[in-house]
Amino acid sequence: MSLLTVGTVAFDSIETPYGKADRIVGGAATYISWAASYFINDIKLCSVIGDDFPDAELDALKAQGVSLEGLQIKEGQKSFYWAGRYHDNMNSRDTLVTELNVLADFDPVLPESYKDAEYVMLGNLTPEVQMRVIQQMNKRPKLIVLDTMNFWMDVAMDSLKKVIAEIDVLTINDEEARQLSGEYSLVKAARVIRAMGPKYLVIKKGEHGALLFHEENIFFAPALPLEEVFDPTGAGDTFAGGFIGYLAGSGDLSFENMKRAVVYGSVLASCTVEKFGIEKIKNLDKEEIANRVKRFADLMSVSV
Repeated sequence: MSLLTVGTVAFDSIETPYGKADRIVGGAATYISWAASYFINDIKLCSVIGDDFPDAELDALKAQGVSLEGLQIKEGQKSFYWAGRYHDNMNSRDTLVTELNVLADFDPVLPESYKDAEYVMLGNLTPEVQMRVIQQMNKRPKLIVLDTMNFWMDVAMDSLKKVIAEIDVLTINDEEARQLSGEYSLVKAARVIRAMGPKYLVIKKGEHGALLFHEENIFFAPALPLEEVFDPTGAGDTFAGGFIGYLAGSGDLSFENMKRAVVYGSVLASCTVEKFGIEKIKNLDKEEIANRVKRFADLMSVSV
């Protein structure tokens, strides 16, 4: 099985109540690829960077089974850069700097070796870029998962709805689900959104877990209680990478296995937030993942 992931590979500067980290490696495709690499070793990354991106980070991705054939490197240009400051509750943040740089005119061109990927993860980018990726595939993938955000709902709703109609799974947070659907109840919101095209909907609720909707089925996975959260940046992308990575690795798209994928995505997201940037997600082992999965199972277990 192979997984195509499309998104940003970038630099972040982050300030939280626990400290600061300047110009560390981030980006949706980076988090997604690292998370997915614990379940599948054939990952095809499509993104764009400048010549300022460190070779060591690219080599580390390659060592995890991530193909960089579709990574465009623009000579003499800078990579995408974002800086933000989190509030004390860590649930909200202020964007301090956004420099699109090479991302401003990013045109995803898929190598031939990418066009037959069975699984596709479309990270948060413009809906037009996401659609162009779908249109380049040789055949319909087994599963297309899309992540988006409220910004695109504000400025490109028509284009967003067109690409949503082409996918299988949409992952958004609760505020975005309400905005996209016009419904406050998440159950009603899910019904409206799934009528737009996706068979499955994942609504992320941050420290309060995640909901999975399919037909009349609803599954809820809590977030793993943590003593400290150092940096929430990339948690949603890590979740998405763990979610689709687990599905691609198992090859099972049943609702029961989707539920397991939500748990594994939540497990990896719980790891990411314990360190700044990708530091923790780069240095996991299968035993730690398995132990956290067991903690999740114990947390959700009840006799009635």
